[in-house]
Amino acid sequence: MLNFHARTQVKCAQGRIDVVLEMPDATYVFELKVNGTAQEALDQINGRNYALPYDIDGHKVVKIGVQFDRDTMTVGDYIIKDNE
Repeated sequence: MLNFHARTQVKCAQGRIDVVLEMPDATYVFELKVNGTAQEALDQINGRNYALPYDIDGHKVVKIGVQFDRDTMTVGDYIIKDNE
C-alpha cells in the first residue's frame, strides 16, 4: 500500500544486511550497531559490499550506518551516504 518493501537480516555473500528498504526511487541499506559507531556500521556496508546487488541497475542506493546509544535507548549517531 505504501509502495515500499522492507526486509531484515538479508543474507548475502559477505554476511547479513540488517535492513534493506526498497522504494520506487531508491534502495536504502542500513547497518545498525549497539556496541560500535555509525562509522563502523558504514564501513561494514562498504567493506562487505552490501549495497552492490542494488547498485547494478543504476538505481539510487543510500547507505546508512546507525549507532544506538545503550544508555538512552535512542539513536546516538548516524551517517548517510548515497551513490550519486
